[in-house]
Amino acid sequence: MSTLPQSLHAALARRQPLIAELHGQGTDCYRLFHGSQEGAPGLTCDRYGPQLLVQSFHQPLTTDELLTLAEACRESLQAPLQLVYNDRSGNHSRIDRSDAVHSADATALEDQIGHEWGLNYRVRGRHPGQDPLLFLDLRNARGWVKQHSAGKSVLNLFAYTCGVGLCAAAGGARRVLNLDFAEGNLAVGRENGLLNPELPAMDFLQSDYFPAIRQLAGLPVSQRRGHKLPGYPRIQQEQFDLVLLDPPAWAKSAFGTVDLLRDYQSLLKPAIMATAEDGVLICCNNLARVSMSDWREQVLRCASKLGRPVRDCQALGPASDFPSADNNPPLKTLILQF
Repeated sequence: MSTLPQSLHAALARRQPLIAELHGQGTDCYRLFHGSQEGAPGLTCDRYGPQLLVQSFHQPLTTDELLTLAEACRESLQAPLQLVYNDRSGNHSRIDRSDAVHSADATALEDQIGHEWGLNYRVRGRHPGQDPLLFLDLRNARGWVKQHSAGKSVLNLFAYTCGVGLCAAAGGARRVLNLDFAEGNLAVGRENGLLNPELPAMDFLQSDYFPAIRQLAGLPVSQRRGHKLPGYPRIQQEQFDLVLLDPPAWAKSAFGTVDLLRDYQSLLKPAIMATAEDGVLICCNNLARVSMSDWREQVLRCASKLGRPVRDCQALGPASDFPSADNNPPLKTLILQF
């Protein structure tokens, strides 16, 4: 990574207009260096409020490289950011907690507060999970929800730490339901709600996606042949004015398999059915190998087969802190108006 300093300085210079805009919006969480597109594949550098989070996925940085990078970011932002370095280059991208390169100060690993769209979010440099508590590339979608949720019922599927739900509440939604399988994710979502006490309370449902969405859609929760299903929460059929579907790339449970490459339709179909007749469904696909054009065609075809043709389809990409040389960023987002 001999060219890392030059690549980093170029990236920071390109971001100056965006960073000024974000600060004006009440946002201090953004990507400072997107290595796969800016000269250092496998390296990311993110600001989360008072924290500078550096992560390596292909090979670890040296101490000198890390400290040089951190100083350049502090100087560019004129902020005393607290450095946390997570090496994720081994063990299937799990975080290496041995701190062989850099030991973060204790204060840097404490709970922090970051801001986006004027809202407060819990920030932790390290936690029992694998990824940061706020996915920065989804910022534009959260902002869209904040602007378009007034008076609406909102369903946040695969809610993670409930950033979309928080934006819906801030935008004046009359009801927000956050659905996620992991109670730890929803616990952070509850923290985020408490960090914004002026907002109305959100609802939280811990459940596997498939039994929950099928019940909401009015579909049976079928048992796999030869397998007894585990227990799951019973809920009533319901449609929502605004639904966000942001699944992981792959996951498997007793109820079904999430596979964005081979079977996006099994996720999409019940989500469409849980969307009101003139409602909005925002759907995401984070697989780099899937092109926007192919996926868009698949999504529109699925809606048409269900008798729910899409009146308007808008693509929404990440902001410029997530550059893409081929205009096909890994995260693809479609806003479907029925």
